[in-house]
Amino acid sequence: MTAVVTTFKTDIIYPSGDGEPLAETYDHVYAILTTLEVLKQYLAHRKATVLGNQFLYYAQGFPKLRVAPDVMVIFDVEPGGRDNYKIWEEGQVPKAIFEMTSPGTKSEDQNHKKDLYESLEVQEYWLFDPKGEWITEKLRGYRLGEEGYQLIRDNRSEVLQLRLEIEGKLIGFYREDNGEKLLIPDELASALTAEKQRAEAESQRAEVEKQRAEAEKQRAEAESQRAEAESQRAEAESQRANELEALLARYREEFGELS
Repeated sequence: MTAVVTTFKTDIIYPSGDGEPLAETYDHVYAILTTLEVLKQYLAHRKATVLGNQFLYYAQGFPKLRVAPDVMVIFDVEPGGRDNYKIWEEGQVPKAIFEMTSPGTKSEDQNHKKDLYESLEVQEYWLFDPKGEWITEKLRGYRLGEEGYQLIRDNRSEVLQLRLEIEGKLIGFYREDNGEKLLIPDELASALTAEKQRAEAESQRAEVEKQRAEAEKQRAEAESQRAEAESQRAEAESQRANELEALLARYREEFGELS
């Protein structure tokens, strides 16, 4: 059940930061940022937002009751970023939350946050251990059921309609409708470079074909001109032959058969 408390106070400040670092290690930061960017691109044309390491306030009037999920996905809200997210203002609880976990945050992630997200009715909760330090399989997900969170055994996100796979120290996301992978920024840049190179190669091939066709056209025109010249020469020869035949006939009329 969503833990939202109503209050009539209007001068309460809900901070957007606490000065704490984004994550413990580079691997955790990279996993957070790539997951954030991949899901943002995936949901770019949906009425949804994806936020990273920003305060989620879940009890109006109590600014200390907050949590900062590494990545959270919220549907049926206006797209775009926020300084923080207040459930009572937006009217929607996150559908999926990802925490990039480590031995130092294991207890918080596996106990307090898991219980909190379950009470807020977050549909899916994913724990990703990029170094495999305490989650042997690196990725562990929970889906909300009638009896609370149940372990996800097929690595499918029903709310996102994506299949999740471990790819080194990152989560790989694959669309369930067509099997395509959601490219991370590095892969997207490589794909764009390759596509640009293919486009340039196609343009060069098209230009070569154009030049070849033009050369063929010129050769055809030259052949046509030569054929026309041969035809004209043949016509001239025929005319000369006819003239000589006529002249010979006149000679025969005048002088008889010539020896």
